[in-house]
Amino acid sequence: MTTPLILLTNDDGIHAPGLAALHSALEVLGRVVVFAPDRQRSAVGHGVSLNHPLRSTEIRPGWHMVDGTPTDCVILALRGVLKEVPALVVSGINSGANLGDDVTYSGTVAGAFEGMLQGIPSFAMSVTSHYVQHFEGAQRMAQLTAEKLLAEGLPRDIMLNINVPDLPLDKIEGIGVAAMGRRNYNDRMDMRRDPRGGLYYWIGGETPDMVVEAGTDFEVHGANKISVTPLMRDLTDYEMMKKMADFNGLGDRL
Repeated sequence: MTTPLILLTNDDGIHAPGLAALHSALEVLGRVVVFAPDRQRSAVGHGVSLNHPLRSTEIRPGWHMVDGTPTDCVILALRGVLKEVPALVVSGINSGANLGDDVTYSGTVAGAFEGMLQGIPSFAMSVTSHYVQHFEGAQRMAQLTAEKLLAEGLPRDIMLNINVPDLPLDKIEGIGVAAMGRRNYNDRMDMRRDPRGGLYYWIGGETPDMVVEAGTDFEVHGANKISVTPLMRDLTDYEMMKKMADFNGLGDRL
């Protein structure tokens, strides 16, 4: 049996402890190769670098440092460097939650989303703390998820977004499959001046609120469980399409 190839990326950068923890967890399941950003790239979303060339440096065997986004890393690996299509793409382990609307900003989720776009079973893995004390729960969940996807795959155009409590493994209360919740972001724009008097702006704010509703990832998170959310490629609202049928008639007024 051929040993599966597993591609890892992240948005915290190639030197992040979560990436090392993920590599350690998955190297028992296959041949692991890393393509990760050269620095912190959180909240870049599904950004692709179109206006500058990408450089990739193999800092040690199988570990490639890329001066781009998580999406750049996956595209570079799949279309430029690797001679074999991976059996699995995994993004993480992120330090910080990617719950609810976070997925629209997350570079971690975007790395797995790009793997899904390329037709490869993919998942994103996060620990719900910016200062992670316990990676072992995420490591074990990554192993279990990888084993399942390597054996069974995923439906095309579906990826998984997984969030793990920052707790000792024996304190995690189980796993819950859940829908995306909603957040209320409280960002503010700080206006400051540099030493030469020029203006610059810093986006900041309080920790966003979570809307805890039944069946959502926030409810699962509150119960000290691991949340697993299937995300789909198709963002179309088909019910709204039906309601917007009268828009077609606007063509006569163009």
